[in-house]
Amino acid sequence: MLDSVPKQLRHEPQVETKKRRLMRPNPLASWELRLGNLRVYYDVHFVPEKMVEILAVGIKDREQVFIGGKEYDVYEKDGH
Repeated sequence: MLDSVPKQLRHEPQVETKKRRLMRPNPLASWELRLGNLRVYYDVHFVPEKMVEILAVGIKDREQVFIGGKEYDVYEKDGH
């Protein structure tokens, strides 16, 4: 499943789709890519050139996200 990340983020990583969404402000990342129960959290930078920075990969189990085996509340500000 993770092998599809480059394909998903190579072209227009800042366009919302069924799998990509702009998140509300949070301490982790601006964008979320959903791949089944996996979540890839990333930001896009334009200096010195356009670059996608993957900040974390987590596993979603119901309403909880686990990153590195620890629960992380990425939705605390938007209630999802």
